[in-house]
Amino acid sequence: MKTSDTTTAQAPEGPAAPHEFAMQFTSTPRGARLARRLVSHRLDQWGHPYDSPVNETLTLIAAELTSNAVRHGHVPGRDFHLRLTATRDVLRIEVTDTRTEQVPPSSVQEAPNDAESGRGLLLVTRLAARWGAAPRPSAPGKTVWAELSPAATCPTARFSAPSSPDARSGG
Repeated sequence: MKTSDTTTAQAPEGPAAPHEFAMQFTSTPRGARLARRLVSHRLDQWGHPYDSPVNETLTLIAAELTSNAVRHGHVPGRDFHLRLTATRDVLRIEVTDTRTEQVPPSSVQEAPNDAESGRGLLLVTRLAARWGAAPRPSAPGKTVWAELSPAATCPTARFSAPSSPDARSGG
């Protein structure tokens, strides 16, 4: 696993210091679960406590995007990459996989009530301020990203990320 964590020093009366965390994970359910946990941990270190709406919401979004990278973006022998950035106004998560043909739809519909899957991107649509997908510029694959405003009210009272280490990472 490759990791990087960058925190830029802040000028005394300047804008909030940007933070960045990036890491490569195995394209397995275990890799997705570890990514979700590290997103929550990093947000806590950056001043968004574990039980805050911002941390809970972005952790849930991370769980959905990483689970989708494992389920729909997996190419044998290839990992997925996660990048988390924070500025004063925006928290952004990016999940990059190596499958080109499995691009998420630009509009997400409700899944039938009896469907066992198909609600992950609907959750992302409802929780994120913005989200989208873009082709990977330097290699095959795509990046799915979502943004959240820490200042916005996050509707996490009825949604929370799984806390059990054996809990499924969603999808």
